[in-house]
Amino acid sequence: MATMASGKEAGDSQTPRKYPGITSPISLSEPTKFDIDLNVKLVNTLKPYNVFDTEEGLTHRMVVLGKLNKLVKEWIKQVSLAKNMPPAIAETVGGKIYTFGSYRLGVHGAGADIDTLCVAPRHVDRSDFFSSFYEILKDQKETTDIRGVEEAFVPVIKLDFDGVELDILFARLALPQIPEDQDLREEVLLKNLDQRCVRSLNGCRVTDEMLHLVPNRENFRLALRAIKLWAKRRGVYSNVLGFLGGVSWAMLVARTCQLYPNAIASTLIHKFFLVFSRWEWPQPVLLKQIDENNRLGFQVWDPRTNPMDRFHLMPIITPAYPQQNSTYNVSLSTRAIMQEEFKIGLQVTQEIFEGKATWDKLFEPSSFFGKYKHYIVLSTSATSKEHHLEWVGLVESKVRILIGNLERTAYIALAHVNPKQYPPLNPQEDVFVTNWFIGLQFNKIEGGNIDLTFEIQSFTDTVHRQAISNGTLKEGMKIEARSVRRKQLGEYLPPSLLKFNKKRSLPAQGDEAGETPPRKKISLDSGISPASTPGSAQTTPVTVRKLSTKAEDTDSPPATSASPPLPEAAGRQVTTPEPTANGTLDDSVTETNGSAAGTGVKRPHSPDAPDAVTDDNTKQSPTPEGSEAESSTGNKQPSSPDNQEAKEVDTSVDGSEPAPKRSHSPSNEGPDQKIQRQSPVTVEEDEASMKNPATPPSIDQTRVQRLPSGELPDISSPRTTTANVSVVKNSIKLRLK
Repeated sequence: MATMASGKEAGDSQTPRKYPGITSPISLSEPTKFDIDLNVKLVNTLKPYNVFDTEEGLTHRMVVLGKLNKLVKEWIKQVSLAKNMPPAIAETVGGKIYTFGSYRLGVHGAGADIDTLCVAPRHVDRSDFFSSFYEILKDQKETTDIRGVEEAFVPVIKLDFDGVELDILFARLALPQIPEDQDLREEVLLKNLDQRCVRSLNGCRVTDEMLHLVPNRENFRLALRAIKLWAKRRGVYSNVLGFLGGVSWAMLVARTCQLYPNAIASTLIHKFFLVFSRWEWPQPVLLKQIDENNRLGFQVWDPRTNPMDRFHLMPIITPAYPQQNSTYNVSLSTRAIMQEEFKIGLQVTQEIFEGKATWDKLFEPSSFFGKYKHYIVLSTSATSKEHHLEWVGLVESKVRILIGNLERTAYIALAHVNPKQYPPLNPQEDVFVTNWFIGLQFNKIEGGNIDLTFEIQSFTDTVHRQAISNGTLKEGMKIEARSVRRKQLGEYLPPSLLKFNKKRSLPAQGDEAGETPPRKKISLDSGISPASTPGSAQTTPVTVRKLSTKAEDTDSPPATSASPPLPEAAGRQVTTPEPTANGTLDDSVTETNGSAAGTGVKRPHSPDAPDAVTDDNTKQSPTPEGSEAESSTGNKQPSSPDNQEAKEVDTSVDGSEPAPKRSHSPSNEGPDQKIQRQSPVTVEEDEASMKNPATPPSIDQTRVQRLPSGELPDISSPRTTTANVSVVKNSIKLRLK
C-alpha cells in the first residue's frame, strides 16, 4: 500500500500545473524573508498616500452607488412611459448600474473616482442618456461639476455626486428587460450591438476577465496600487493624453503576475520594471491568446488583417472579446517617456533590494518643469464654471492631436505633455482658466527657425470644428497657446513647483534687467475681438522681439532620442552645431507676433477654407484639417511694412542670412524626404536570472507616418464660420543657433 501511495504521489508530482498566460512562468520561486520584510515596508510607505480606502469611505461609496442605481431605474421607467409603453410593463423593464475599473478590481484609494456602466433595455437610446438622464443628474442636489462627452471614443458623463467622482458609461442591450442578476460576461449579449455599446461593455468584461487571469489576487492588488501611484507621481498616468490609463497599467501588472506567479508584491514591482524596461515594443502584451474564431464578426485587434493596427506603438490587448488595443492614443513621445521611466524605476528598485534606498524614492515626483528649456502653455478659459468644464473636457480629448502635430515637425525630438491641469496663478472673478504645459526637446541643429504656428493653428482649428459640430462652443470660450522659456514659468506656476537649479543668464539685448519678454499666442475665442490672456490687457498684434545669444539652462538633460537627418530642401543648409565656450549648444528665441506672411515661411492656401482675420487687415487661409500638409509651392502672402520689418529682424538678430524655411509635414514629401523616428530605447543588461519570456512572433510595425484616428474630424467636418468666431493667427517662432 505504501508503494502504491508513493507511486500515486510521484505521478501527481509529474503532472505539470497549469498557469494563466500565453507562456510558461519565468520563475516559480517562493518569497524569502527579505521579500516579506520589503513587502511590509511597502505597505507602510503606501499608507500616507491614501491608496487604501477607509471603512467609512467604502460605506459612503456603496450609498452613492445605491442612489445612482435608483435614479437609473426611475429614469428608464420615465423613458418607457414617454415611448408609449404600458405602465405595467414599464415597471418591469429594469436597468442597472455596474462597476468596473479600479473600484471593481479592489484597488481604489481614498478620493478615487468610480467607473460605472449604465445598462438599459433596447428601447432606451444613447440620445436619451445624454439628454433626459443628464438633466436628471444635473437637477440632483448632490451633483456638482457635471459634463457630458458624447463625441468621445467611449461616450461618458462625468460628475461629482455627493463628494464621489463618477464616470458613467452607457450600453443598450438587445433585451426587452434587464434582470438584476444579468451577467455581462456572456458573449451572446454583444449580438446586434453598435461599436460604442460594445466598447462600453468591455470595461466590465475586461475587469472580470483580468481577475480570472491572475494567479494571486491579493498580491496583484497591492502591486497594482503601488504601480498606479508611481505612474501618477511620475506623470505617465493619462490615457486621453497618450500615456496609459488604469486598465492598461492593470494589464501590465497582471502580465507580470503571470510570469512570476508565486512572487509577492514587493518582488512583483521589481520584476514589473525588469520586464517592461526590456520589452521590445511594438510587441503586444497579451494576457491570453486571441480567439481565432470571431463568431460575432466584431473587429478584433489583428495587425495581420487590420492595417491600422500595424501603426500602434505600444499595444496592450484586452483579454475579453472583442480584443482591442487599450493604448491606441500612445504617440512616439509618450512611448519614449514611459520607456525612460521604466528604466529609472528598474534602477530605483534595484537600489531598494540592495538596501541603498527606500520605497519613498520610487514615488518621488518627476522634475518636469526643470527638464526642458522651452514649453508651450495651452490655456482654456470660459466665463462660467459649467461651460469651462465642458470646454476643458473637449480640449483635453484633443491635446494628443497637438502632440502629433509637433512630433511631425522635423526639428522637434520630443513633445512631453504634463497630464496635470493647473489653475492660473492669479485667478480672476468670472473667468475660469485651466492650463496644460508641454515641454519641447529639439534636435541639435544650428541656425534654423522653428515656426510652430501652423501646427498649433491646425490643432485649434480641429478643436473649433469639433466644438461647433457638437454644440459645445459658447460665448466667451477661448483656447490659447503661448511659447515660454523655462525661466518664465514663474508667471504661471507657484514657486513650490519650480524647484530646480537655474543658471544665471544675461538679460535679452535691448531689454532692461528683470523685464520679462512677452509670449506669443495662438487664440481661438468665441467673440469677434482679438484674443487676449484672461486677466491681462489686450496685446498689440504685431510685436518684434530680438533676443541675444544666451548661455542659460545648460543643466537640461541630454536628448532622449537620436536626431534624425533633416530632409534636403531648396535653399536650406544644415550644419553641425558647434559648442560654445562652456561646451554646450546655445540657442535663443526669436518670436514674431504677426501673420505667417511676415515670418518668411510659405503657407499653403486652400480655396475652400475660411479666411482668418488678422490685425494688419490682411487675410490668411488656414489649412483644412484633413490635409496635414501641402506642397512647398504654396501661395505667398503679400508683403507689408510689418512683414518687411520682421524679415529685417530675422536677418539682423545674429548678423547672418535669413533663417531657412520651416520644413513641411512629411505626408506630401517624397519617399526620400520622409523622416522615420526611432524611439530612444537603450536595452540595459539585467539580472543573470532574468529569462527572455517567450512571446508571439512580432510583426514589422515600423512607423513611417501616423494614420489619422477614425473618430477625429476630417476634411468633411463642418467648417468654421468667421461670422461667429474670429481665429487670430499669430506666429510662434523658435530660433536655434
